[in-house]
Amino acid sequence: MASSGIGVHPGCLQDYQTLKLGKKLKYIIFKFSPDNKEIITEKTSESDNYEDFIADLPEDQCRYAVYDFQYEKEGGGQRNKVCFFLWNPDAASVRSRMLTASSKDALKKSFDGIHFDIQGSDLSEVSYENVLEKASKSF
Repeated sequence: MASSGIGVHPGCLQDYQTLKLGKKLKYIIFKFSPDNKEIITEKTSESDNYEDFIADLPEDQCRYAVYDFQYEKEGGGQRNKVCFFLWNPDAASVRSRMLTASSKDALKKSFDGIHFDIQGSDLSEVSYENVLEKASKSF
């Protein structure tokens, strides 16, 4: 449970295992339940189009996401790294932004095998180029 008192619904971990081990999903988006007592899965997708993923991040609401990021490494071939996203747009309410930031670790610690994080408050911070740069630098 997070310092904010928010829990993580067991379905989130099941979905993450499907993404990580089953390789059937490309990304998962998480949100708070209507009563703000737990983090739940909002959407899962098999689409490997990064633009589809970006389009699923709301302009004015906070979200968490996990993305199985695939890229070419120079001289090293195809690589995959699992990326954790904290989407905290400027247009979201201050309360929502604070709750999202304080609850992040509860969700992230539930997932083993996360290679790196991306925190974004606008689309430029979660652009494909920024994620590729971070993926290329992480181990």
